[in-house]
Formats: sequence, structure tokens, C-alpha cells
Amino acid sequence: MDEADVNATIPRDLVEVLGVEPQVVSKARAITNSFLKSNTDLRETNAKSLLSHKALILEYFRPQKKKLSKKSTKGLNAEQKREKKLFHVNSEHQRYELFLPLHLLWKQYIIDLCNGLKPTSNPQSVQQKLLKADFHGAIITVVRSKCPSYVGATGILIQEFKHVFKIITKQDKFKVIPKRNSVFQVEINGFISCIYGNKFEHRASERSAKKFKASGTIDL
Repeated sequence: MDEADVNATIPRDLVEVLGVEPQVVSKARAITNSFLKSNTDLRETNAKSLLSHKALILEYFRPQKKKLSKKSTKGLNAEQKREKKLFHVNSEHQRYELFLPLHLLWKQYIIDLCNGLKPTSNPQSVQQKLLKADFHGAIITVVRSKCPSYVGATGILIQEFKHVFKIITKQDKFKVIPKRNSVFQVEINGFISCIYGNKFEHRASERSAKKFKASGTIDL
């Protein structure tokens, strides 16, 4: 309530009825206004104090966890790989000269793997390292096979699978040679090594971690 409201509540003829002097009425008005103003300020201060120190509880909803679909971590199977032609080599890329840089890289890789391969190197030590080596880029020759048509085939190995070698010959012929019942020959810096396909029937990644046992000759 402001001063105008207080003044409005005092009758105009208060002086005449009660015989109060105008100075007294003026002081009463001033006291009343001061009292009302102090109470109003106090109420506002208390309200602000209560609001500033009061903890307000807000409504909270726990977010729902979305169920993640379990995706299979398995790769493509053999049939899916064939459908997508992941290992298909186009006819325009079946050229011997295109894979010569790969052969040079493989040759340096084998030399480093065998600590400077030489004709005088220990054959058994070299053979153990070759069993676990990667042969992509090697020039291999079929020296023995139960299928006579494979004997003499020579080329750069461009793909190795569990059961077959895929090579490109100098005549730009793409050939698939089965590992089983075949013996392959690899020559590096005058060192000649024979690979028995029956012992190589593993993927290159699996062969690197496999422990080979020493065995005798393998009959074809």
C-alpha cells in the first residue's frame, strides 16, 4: 500500500470530527507510510531469502538405454567372397610384367628374413623360415606332380589360398596349381628350396603361427 492509498483511507473531515490538528494528521501519515514500507521490504527480503536458499526438486526422467543390435563379427564366408569377386583378377591385369616389382620386394623380404641368404647358408634353418614365410611375389616352379600337365609350370605367385597357388607365367597365362600332391621349387640368390604342397595346405596367415614337425619324404 503506497502513500496515496493511506491518504485515501483518512476521512477529510477527520479534523472536524475528532478535533485533530493538521500537523498530527501529517505525522500519523508519515509514521503509517514508514511502517507499511518497512513491513513490505521485510516481506520481500524474507521471500527472496527463502527462495535463494530453498532447494528446488526438478522432475527427472531416467533415460532409457537403447538396445544395441549385436552385429556379427564374422567375416564373409567363401560363397560371399566368390559372389563379390574379391579375389578375381581381371584379364587386363594378368600380365607378368605388372608383378615383377612385387617379386623384387619379395626377394628382398626373404633375404632379410634369412639374414642374408647365401648358397652356403644352413639349409635346415632356411627351410624352417621359409615354411612360415609369405610367398606372394615368389617365382615358383612345379617340379613334381601327380598331374603331369602341371609339371614345368613357372610363374610369379600372386595369390595363395589354403589348397591352391595362383601364378602368372611369363607368357601372361593365369594358372591355378593345387598344392596337394605337388612339389614346388623356389630359387633365391642361388639357394634352391623345395616346397611340398601337402605340408603347405594352410593359409599364409595360419602357416606363420603353425609349428611344423620334421618328417621324412612325402610320396606323391
